[in-house]
Amino acid sequence: MGKLPTQTYFDIYSDKNPFEALRSSLKLKSLKTRQDFHKKHAHAVKILKNKNVDLEKIRQRGGKIAASSALAGALFLVPPTLATKIPPPEVVAKKGETTIAVSYPKIDFVKEMAKILPEKADGLTRDQEKTLEQLFKNVLGVKSKATLEGEHLNSTYGLIGAEQHLYRFPGDTISEHGEGDVLNEGIAPGLGAWGYFAPSKAQLTKTLENDEKWYAVVQTLYLPDWNTRTAFLRDWYKYRKVLIVNTVNGNAVVADIADSGPAKFTGKIFGGSPEVMTALGGIKYKKGPVVLFFVDDPQNQVPLGPVEYNKLNLADVTLKQI
Repeated sequence: MGKLPTQTYFDIYSDKNPFEALRSSLKLKSLKTRQDFHKKHAHAVKILKNKNVDLEKIRQRGGKIAASSALAGALFLVPPTLATKIPPPEVVAKKGETTIAVSYPKIDFVKEMAKILPEKADGLTRDQEKTLEQLFKNVLGVKSKATLEGEHLNSTYGLIGAEQHLYRFPGDTISEHGEGDVLNEGIAPGLGAWGYFAPSKAQLTKTLENDEKWYAVVQTLYLPDWNTRTAFLRDWYKYRKVLIVNTVNGNAVVADIADSGPAKFTGKIFGGSPEVMTALGGIKYKKGPVVLFFVDDPQNQVPLGPVEYNKLNLADVTLKQI
C-alpha cells in the first residue's frame, strides 16, 4: 500500500462549512446520549423534571462549550501565512505612570528589516536596497531611494554618530537653539559644509531654522567623483532630504544634509544633529546602525522631523504582552 497523502484541516473542509461535520456528529451523539440516559437513569430524569431542569438546555450549553473548543483548535491549525491576517493582540507599554495600548507595527518593522539586512553594517546590495525601499514606503509612508537622480552614496547602511549644533548666522549662540537636553552637545567650532544657513539673524526663516535643527551629515568628500563634479554635487546635496532609520528600534526621521563627514577613522559614515539623534534613540543615543536613503520628494511635501507611524518609542519603553 502506498503512503497516504497528508491532509490539512483546510484540505478536508475546503468546499464546505468546516464545522458542519462536527455539528452533525455532536447532534447525533447528543440524541443517543439522551436516550441512553433516560433508559439507564429514569429515576434521575424524574428528579430533574420535578426540579424543572430541562435536559435540552444542558445539552445546548455543552454544545456551545464543544463548539468553542473546536474553534480554538481550528485556529491552531491555521497555516502561518493565513495566521498573519488575524489581528494581533494588543500590547501594553508602561512608561512612568502612563499605560499606552498599541499594536505591533514597529515590532514587526524591526523584524522585517532584520530579515533583509546583513549581519554587519557595512553596506547593502542593490537587491537589499530595493527591498528596503518598498518596506519603508509601505510601513513609514515615505518614498525613499538609495539612488536618486543617478546619485548614490558610497554606503547606505552604517553607523551614525552624534553631532553638535551648527552656526546658523554670524553671532549665533547655543542658547538660541532651543532648550533642554538638546543644548548639551554644544555648538560646533566651525561652520557646516555650506556655511551659514542665513546671512543674519533677521534673515533666518523658519525653514532654515528647521534645516539646521534636523540636519544630517554624509560623506560627500569621499564620493569617487566629488573632485570632478564638485560644483554640481555641492548644489545637489545641499539640504537634500534623507530618511534615516534606526535598524535596532525602528525609529525613523526625515533630515536634510547640511554638513560633510564624518572622517573615515571614526568608523562612522553618517552624523545627526542633537534633535535627529534624540528622535532616533533618545537623549542618550550617541551611535548606532542606521539605513539612510534619499527622500523622493520633488514637490517638497515631506516635512523634516520624526516619522510617527507608531506612538510607541521602543528605545524608551519596555513592552509587556497580555
